[in-house]
Amino acid sequence: MTTLRDIMSTDVDFCTVEDNIYEAAVKMKDHDVGIIPVLDSGQLVGVITDRDIVLRCVAGKKPNSTRITDVISTHLITGTPDMSVDEAEELMGNEQIRRLPIVENGKLLGIVALGDLAIHKQTSSEAGIALSSISEDRDQIQH
Repeated sequence: MTTLRDIMSTDVDFCTVEDNIYEAAVKMKDHDVGIIPVLDSGQLVGVITDRDIVLRCVAGKKPNSTRITDVISTHLITGTPDMSVDEAEELMGNEQIRRLPIVENGKLLGIVALGDLAIHKQTSSEAGIALSSISEDRDQIQH
């Protein structure tokens, strides 16, 4: 059985509760990612996504100096390093999330993205189905 420990990204940059949204946005740009975990004394306390920055900051006309804790998502859905790929696919599909922080004893160990699951299980349609259901609403948006 393949576990998330086998496929997770472990080189994950993070912000602390002392940072602001500008610092998070720069890290997203520098690392070409859409999520930055937020730690307090090494413990995962939230995440900030590119969507959080757009909806809670830019659309709310908040300055770049806004504290990260004012906009982070604190309702965290996390996985464990020993969770199976199948369990992660099901969790991510049910929760409608694209990225899953991997935590052990409150400490961030890595992140698994939906794309990681799809690459790992190229012959499985489950990741494709999860991606389709997560992306379904996005595809209906008119530009």
